[in-house]
Amino acid sequence: MLSSQSLKSQMSYRLRSSSSSIIDIECSALSKLGFFRNSRQLLSPFLFLPSFFSPLILFFLFAIVFRRVWCCSQNTKTKMDKEEDHHLAKFTVINDPLSLNHKIAAIRNAGPSKLQVIADFDATLTRYWINGQRGQSSHGLLQQGNPEFDAKRQALLQYYHPLEFSPTIPLEEKTKLMEEWWGKTHGLLIEGGLTYDAIKNSVANANIAFRDGVVELFEFLEERDVPVLIFSAGLADIIEEVLRQKVHRSFMNIKIVSNRMLFDDSGHLVSFKGKLIHSLNKNEHALDMAAPLHDQLGDNDGPVTDNASVKQRTNVLLLGDHIGDLGMSDGLNYENRISVGFLNDNIEKNLESYRNSFDIVYLNDTPMWGVVKLATELCSVEC
Repeated sequence: MLSSQSLKSQMSYRLRSSSSSIIDIECSALSKLGFFRNSRQLLSPFLFLPSFFSPLILFFLFAIVFRRVWCCSQNTKTKMDKEEDHHLAKFTVINDPLSLNHKIAAIRNAGPSKLQVIADFDATLTRYWINGQRGQSSHGLLQQGNPEFDAKRQALLQYYHPLEFSPTIPLEEKTKLMEEWWGKTHGLLIEGGLTYDAIKNSVANANIAFRDGVVELFEFLEERDVPVLIFSAGLADIIEEVLRQKVHRSFMNIKIVSNRMLFDDSGHLVSFKGKLIHSLNKNEHALDMAAPLHDQLGDNDGPVTDNASVKQRTNVLLLGDHIGDLGMSDGLNYENRISVGFLNDNIEKNLESYRNSFDIVYLNDTPMWGVVKLATELCSVEC
């Protein structure tokens, strides 16, 4: 039979061989809190127990350690969250906090099954500035590999772009001009012999990137079966290629509502599919043109929210960078809509109109983390 001194020696060895420094620190902390005069007093009641009790002793001690470490980590996380919120608040403008809180509560109470997200692509999901340079749009990055036709498309841009934002042209006339612009541009892409390889090379060489937090937002919403409709007056095939090259995965809940190309077996553009979508008609009326992102990226497993069920989701989180993007929810009989505007440039000139139009305005090309936090609030009730 072992002596008491021998048992003490064995116990001391076991404790030291199992992260003794952590246990010593914890015992010291407990003694400072007044539970014991010193760490030896904490261990002394156990030193004369048989050795087969030592695992239980270690379990007890590690349980105390784990609880303290967990509490410390929670306190640290809370502090980090507060610092992040303070930083974000400097770039956030909310015109009517009471109205916003009412909308958040209503959407949260209805649950994620009634929510859909509608988002513009360029300068909303993507960054406005990249390494000090203006990020390219999904349409602007396209290089046909034919300088003559690239120059012709650029000439159309220089002519029609000022007309798009002219305050003196009536909406009906402006709509016809946009249809004219998009139609001519699409004709040049076909006539110039655009290939899908040219699209892939254009994206690979483009100065385009998603805002920080966009992927996390997509993942969060996918886990909760909340559909995301990406509306764009650009080209769906380019948007899908940007997602393929920059994110490297598909999302079951994302649909692209944009102009879609049709290629022949050799990869040459031959036509466009469906109704023309331009900057003044990209809204839920065009939803029937939407194709699930995972279909286009070759991932056909899992359920897909059909267009009819999307229209039954009457709570909307809308993301855009132009006041005109508010029209993306036209055609949807929504009950509650929270609109988020990204004011990336010319802030002093445009802040007042953005603040009066959007529920939340983010300034200076802010990352997407504020929207991630908002989505977390809206989906706090499980399906």
